Amino acid sequence: MEKTLGDVINMWVTNEEEEAFKKMEATNITNTLNERGKRYGKFTGHAEVTQAIKSVMFNSRRDLVLAADQREALEMIAHKIGRIINGDPDYADSWVDIAGYAQLVADRLSGVER
Repeated sequence: MEKTLGDVINMWVTNEEEEAFKKMEATNITNTLNERGKRYGKFTGHAEVTQAIKSVMFNSRRDLVLAADQREALEMIAHKIGRIINGDPDYADSWVDIAGYAQLVADRLSGVER
């Protein structure tokens, strides 16, 4: 029977080391979520704003056909707008991201894919 990567790792990692890694991973996730909450506000508030924007975008013209990159860019822009409205409007990176998603579609429409 072939060994999986997990089987091989388990040969070298003790139960104590595995538990320590799991605790460290959980701490990292918690720290990341806490940082994001400080920057972007509570996720529930962000979700409400973002879903409202997406609802307006995609329910106003049911005949609208978008390429996958166009739809994804609009959804990511809505996501970034939600973060700005719900959180820190002075965080420049959110504004740069919006410009970047729009630029990716504009470049593709001009024949340049990234």
